[in-house]
Amino acid sequence: MTETTEAVSVKTHRATPPRRGPSATGASPRARGTRGRLLRRATPWLFLVAPLALLITFTYVPVGNMIYYSFTDWDGISPDRNFTGVDNYVQIFTRPELFRVFFVSFYYLAASAVQIVIALYFATVLSFDLRFRNLFKGLLFFPYLINGVAIGFVFLYFFQDGGTLDTVLSWFGQNPDHAWLGDPESANTSLAGVSVWRYTGLNFVLFLGAIQSVPGELYEAAQLDGATKWDQFRHIIAPSIRPVLSLSVILAVSGSLAVFEIPWIMTGGATGTSTFVIQTVKLAFQFNKTGLASAAAVVLLLIVLLITWIQRRLVPDEKVDLV
Repeated sequence: MTETTEAVSVKTHRATPPRRGPSATGASPRARGTRGRLLRRATPWLFLVAPLALLITFTYVPVGNMIYYSFTDWDGISPDRNFTGVDNYVQIFTRPELFRVFFVSFYYLAASAVQIVIALYFATVLSFDLRFRNLFKGLLFFPYLINGVAIGFVFLYFFQDGGTLDTVLSWFGQNPDHAWLGDPESANTSLAGVSVWRYTGLNFVLFLGAIQSVPGELYEAAQLDGATKWDQFRHIIAPSIRPVLSLSVILAVSGSLAVFEIPWIMTGGATGTSTFVIQTVKLAFQFNKTGLASAAAVVLLLIVLLITWIQRRLVPDEKVDLV
């Protein structure tokens, strides 16, 4: 009996692991738990170090330098930068040749409204069962895939005297003796038309994706209730794409103010087609007025932010519940 008890006590002694105190592990369980929690909290920030460093280095630091340059007369080359206060901003709003470019943006703003309407129409029609709808989707989105420089050169030959447009019009008995890019009104209208042709596909894809995200049961229920296509658009499609439509309006306004590549390639800003961005580029690199160009860029940034804020206040985001 005594030998059995001793054997059991020996086995129990061997099976029970020795306790390890703080001296054996180097930290108490509470300290290890605190360290684990701190590590879990710090892990997301460790992954964000590189993106935040790139964002600050290549976005916020240049923007800060641009704001600083806008209060100087720096020419972009000389190390001397004389502080001029708000003189650059006063010139932008008082010199007619600098302020006139704002009116050119109205052509592109009107073109943006046209392209949104066209894109919304085709997105609605092609969301229903239609023959060759995939072909039409590709045709509408294809212009957006083409490089902007290539588009500029293609339409430069399209609108030139005796070019493609004049040739097509001559087939219908029209012989227009008119330089399409020769006067400000027709040139800006032509350039705005090119922007409609190119960017309609982008809005079309945005609207089509929003429309196709609507549950199909809603369309089936509407058809059973005798709803027409217009009723489905008014009561189902329109409410569901309101956030995307709001985004398209913001992109349209900011894009109409920041037009660059198409007028730069086709006219170089001549014949009254200079946009705000083209004027800023010329001020900085052609006339060596980097301070004034920086002020123009700051004004453009503030205008876009203001319009975005106004649009968000007038059309706030609303949760759409269609089910």
